[in-house]
Amino acid sequence: MENIETIDSVCTYCGVGCDIAAHVDTKENKIVKIFAHPDGVVSQGKLCIKGKYGFDFVDADDRLRIPRIRKSWLEKNPEIKEAIASTLVDLDETWCETDLESATTAAAMMMKKTQEKYGRKSICSIGGARSSCESAYLFQKFTRHTLNSPHVDNCARVCHSPSLSGMKVTIGEGAATNPYNDIYNVDFMVVIGSNTTEAHPIIANRIIDVAREHDNLAVFDVREIKLHRFAKYKAIMPHEANLLTLNMMAYVIIDEELYDESFVEDRTAGFAEFKERIMNDPYANPDYYNNIEGYEYLSKMIKKVAREYALKKSMIFWGLGITEHLDGSYSVMAMVHLALMTGNIGKSGAGLMPLRGQNNVQGTCDMGMLPYFDPDYQTPKEIGLMTPQLVDEMLEDRVKVVLNIGEDLTHIHPNLNKIDRAFEKLDMIFVQELFMTDIASRADIVVGVKSAYEKTGVYINAMRRLHLSQPLVKSDLPDDWEVLTLLDQKMGGSADYKTSKDVWEEVQRVAYRRFSGADYHRLEKHRKRGLQWPVHTEDTPILHQLDFRTEDGLGHFKYNQYKLRGMIQEIMEKKLTGYHLSTGRTLAHYNNAAQTSRSPSLMKRYDEDILLVCEEDAADFTSEKVILKSEFGQTNPLTIKITDKVQPKTLFATFHHASSRINALFGDAADEVILTAAFKTIKVEVINL
Repeated sequence: MENIETIDSVCTYCGVGCDIAAHVDTKENKIVKIFAHPDGVVSQGKLCIKGKYGFDFVDADDRLRIPRIRKSWLEKNPEIKEAIASTLVDLDETWCETDLESATTAAAMMMKKTQEKYGRKSICSIGGARSSCESAYLFQKFTRHTLNSPHVDNCARVCHSPSLSGMKVTIGEGAATNPYNDIYNVDFMVVIGSNTTEAHPIIANRIIDVAREHDNLAVFDVREIKLHRFAKYKAIMPHEANLLTLNMMAYVIIDEELYDESFVEDRTAGFAEFKERIMNDPYANPDYYNNIEGYEYLSKMIKKVAREYALKKSMIFWGLGITEHLDGSYSVMAMVHLALMTGNIGKSGAGLMPLRGQNNVQGTCDMGMLPYFDPDYQTPKEIGLMTPQLVDEMLEDRVKVVLNIGEDLTHIHPNLNKIDRAFEKLDMIFVQELFMTDIASRADIVVGVKSAYEKTGVYINAMRRLHLSQPLVKSDLPDDWEVLTLLDQKMGGSADYKTSKDVWEEVQRVAYRRFSGADYHRLEKHRKRGLQWPVHTEDTPILHQLDFRTEDGLGHFKYNQYKLRGMIQEIMEKKLTGYHLSTGRTLAHYNNAAQTSRSPSLMKRYDEDILLVCEEDAADFTSEKVILKSEFGQTNPLTIKITDKVQPKTLFATFHHASSRINALFGDAADEVILTAAFKTIKVEVINL
């Protein structure tokens, strides 16, 4: 163990936000091993395979280390080329390399030129949830204040924006109400729209531990997942049945008078109207499932689940299987309704747990990297546009420059053919990245930056836990906030930050309602446990204990009726034809696989996206690979796997590899409130090769 030092930090992958420790060879400046301490509060001493083995990206040969500028872009902008000509070095046919000073000078020159010609709103900033809170805060501040453009957004747009909107309108706060370890205090658990063992394995460990001991788990999904093995109630639903099912649970609780009258009376508003509407909704009675062929058993099962949920101390967990639908926000509201009706909120072992995706998507939203929220969820001076609206603005030549940090826009967003057309019309794409991802390969200027394992910064996980990361290895690359500081100065701003601590101290002042007591010293002291916001004198593990964070302090009922459509309508009308596709993650990879694809041990497990096909439908699949086609576009060839885990006439595919072009299938269909893409179902045609 000579030259080996043990350094504690935080995992770079999902929103679980595990505490990690690394054995680092300080002589070679290299991570040798990543593990978790047995007393790790989030990890509980265990990491998933990504956390354990997914660190090869740090010193991968193809890391972006020197800024690069597209040659054809320089030819189109001769005055910029002339200004930085002395620093340009030929890389290949497409790119010149340069230094950070010149790359940011070139970007600033183009931004000034663009705003003079097209106006202040012609620049937008998208991304930041892969970076620290400090960088996300500065990204929105630079855009809003120095560039004077309101257009900021992040990847919550394609994942949990409906969780924020649905929870904010009902209980005033769009974040998890309880810490993960409260799972050990529950009497009953409902998991819906979350393949937890694959997407959030360290939370799944806790759920499975409790379910094995108490047989108290209900799992709802459109296919059979591993978590079903441990469930008392194994519910497989048709596509787009979340709101239908959740409203049915509320109907049973009201019809059988299982709600908590005193809690409803003391702490909520709007229940009488909600009750009247749901009892008169033809879709809300669970008996409606008796008409849906193949799913009739759910009419009885939903009643049983509703009774246990209402009469016990219960928690609900959900993921993108809830939010990535037309009615994602409404389904989130429906889950909040269940908690409000039964008093399953504001206490230990009872609450609401949106399972967030990125390691810092909670923090990035907290920092104000959303068009309709300033830091601390305050109202901005001007509300900007959401990413899908910005794409439309690009097509109309009103947005001409995109600044991007760590969000692979041309891979992870829907309607890729439309995205391609929009991004081709831009005058500049400026990207801060670790690798030449799909969006980086289309950019005009690309700056390589530090990864999470090379920097100091605050990350906030899915349970509102602040964790101060520290570098595992040294790097001479800039941090994202350092690049932004240079850009800010060149655009006439006053940024003068010397360390990430300087930025965080400003965050504490600006977003004091959540972070006033969370200084670096305190976060260092609580590195293993972390602190859950709001942090003042103490932190706050459980929200809503005395009142809700709405203006009147009450929880609000806002009923939304299910709308008959899609697969259920086809079944009802005896017209179920073609195939309905859903998408999701696999354990070995993370999102666009930019980091995990650099680890041979992870790529060995899953080196391409796979299409799962029901064994009953095998006759329709006459080749090893097929292309899926929708009205919006088609995939590249996908390898099929026959299984009994998906339902007849349904398919499931992962989306990790840009080469698959899965997102070309999806159009502009999105959550009605907040424009999160409806990634969880699309009707497709199968083309055998």
